[in-house]
Amino acid sequence: MRRILIALIVIALGGSAVWWLTRPKAIAVTLTEIGRGKVESSVANTRAGTVEACQRTKLSPIMGGRIVYLGVKEGDHVTKGQVLMRLWNDDQRAQTGVAQKQVETAGKHVSEICATAENAQREADRTTRLRAKGFISEGAEDKARSEADSRKAACAAARAEVSQASAQVNLNTVQQNRTVLTAPFDGVVAEIVGELGEYATPSPPGVATPPAIDLIDPTCLYITAPMDEVDAPKMKTGQTARITLDAFHGQVFPAHVRRVAPYVQAVEKQARTVDVEANFDRPEDIPRMLVGYSADVEIILDSRDNVLRVPTSALLEGGRVLRYDPATGKLEERQLKTGVANWEYTEVLDGIKAGDRIVMSLEREGVKAGALVKPEEKNVPK
Repeated sequence: MRRILIALIVIALGGSAVWWLTRPKAIAVTLTEIGRGKVESSVANTRAGTVEACQRTKLSPIMGGRIVYLGVKEGDHVTKGQVLMRLWNDDQRAQTGVAQKQVETAGKHVSEICATAENAQREADRTTRLRAKGFISEGAEDKARSEADSRKAACAAARAEVSQASAQVNLNTVQQNRTVLTAPFDGVVAEIVGELGEYATPSPPGVATPPAIDLIDPTCLYITAPMDEVDAPKMKTGQTARITLDAFHGQVFPAHVRRVAPYVQAVEKQARTVDVEANFDRPEDIPRMLVGYSADVEIILDSRDNVLRVPTSALLEGGRVLRYDPATGKLEERQLKTGVANWEYTEVLDGIKAGDRIVMSLEREGVKAGALVKPEEKNVPK
């Protein structure tokens, strides 16, 4: 009996050892507690957007010529109508001077001829009265009347010469203005192509030539960004948006959609996109921006406050999560009914309750429904 008892004890100890060595080991997992909060549905640009100016013009002279005046330098603030650049136009100014002298000469000629015409008219009127009294012949009256008409026609021709000379002055002035670049609005000179004494060439049709002066209005800026074509039906003017820029890391600028392009762009080797423009909501943000900054735009499509939500990264395919059962220490699968979602949070309509804990570390080996787990302490923002 003693031998049998000893054998049974040995067998029990061996079985215990085997169970201990082969028992399932708890997997360390990261859990997060389900809570309530805000969930937004949004779309963002597929490639980096850009800060643009509402008014930006690339000025070039209408005709070519040598630069004889350059009144600004890059970075200067200019006012509307200010002369920025002037090309050599001495020949045109000389022609304008000649035309002005012709106007003066023609004007004096008008005074002389028209005075003679008035005198001839008075003489014709006088002969008409004398003819009525029988003092002169009908031929003398006709001669005086013909002379008055001739002088009157000469006066009209002289006035036409004055108008023609004045038109020539205007034409020369227009030709002269073609050699002058003026600011069409208040702004900042971004770039100047050309130096004093160099030859400026206008851009011929079909040939891309750098502009002489790039002028920007920095008081009105907006963001333009490409969005995936599949999101186009969801976007519309007036929607709330958020702008982030690499130059202002961690800062978010409130905005709203000002325009959605009515067409799709097909860029070679890239996805088809729709350009969206967004305005800054706060005017005080604009002076901090520089045209050309890279920017991202997130458009808010829908927003829900104080709803039950789970981290989107905790969702398995098909809207499933792994819930931790504290009574058994094991994981159980729950099918969720979801609502509004974004890359950070997903709204939960049914399938789980507040206070439940779900697995975040889904990538770890062995993490599945029924697995024995050991929670790790980790604070996840709610």
